[in-house]
Amino acid sequence: AAMLPALRRCRPGPVPLPALAAALGPGPVPGLCPGWSPQAVPARGRKTRHDPPSKSKASRVKLPPPVDPEELVVVLERYRQYRLVLNALRAEFRAEVLQKKREERLAAEDSVEEQEEHRRLMAWNAEENARQQARREERARKEEEEQKKRKLEIAEKQARKMEAFLEEKEKEVLQLQEEAKNFITPENLEARIEECLDNPRNYNFAIDKDGRIVKRTVLS
Repeated sequence: AAMLPALRRCRPGPVPLPALAAALGPGPVPGLCPGWSPQAVPARGRKTRHDPPSKSKASRVKLPPPVDPEELVVVLERYRQYRLVLNALRAEFRAEVLQKKREERLAAEDSVEEQEEHRRLMAWNAEENARQQARREERARKEEEEQKKRKLEIAEKQARKMEAFLEEKEKEVLQLQEEAKNFITPENLEARIEECLDNPRNYNFAIDKDGRIVKRTVLS
């Protein structure tokens, strides 16, 4: 607990030996190492790299693990393919980044011209839209006029047909009224009988191809 305040006050460089020795107690003094810092203090229970190996491990010889030659060939081939794919991806990404930078530079250079061209094209587009709209309205107006004209012609034709039909029916009515004068009614039945008896007609005759009477029998 008494060592923590002393460690917080430590800085790289010269270390006040009396104060540090009093704080750490008996033992090796860290101030003997000029570059000593709190991070270089070894953890408790671990050896430093300069300590000799333990007696149980002094005669041990470290050997690399055995490698299967066939497996090594497969691993090397896969690693080669991996490097090829990785290099290809890096080249693709690098080319894409360069292309984007080039496009941005060209866009920045041509932005003024493109904006002017865009404004000109938008103005032309607006004029063309207005012209097409006028053409559509004119075409719609003509179609409407033609449709009204066709409807009027159809109505006039129907009116003429109806008028002709009424005239024909009127003529039929007049003809029937004229023929009705010769109809036999209960009132004139006796007179018509007397008229037929006084004026007998002979329908027993023969005609030729021209409709002339060639032979007639005499009434008895």
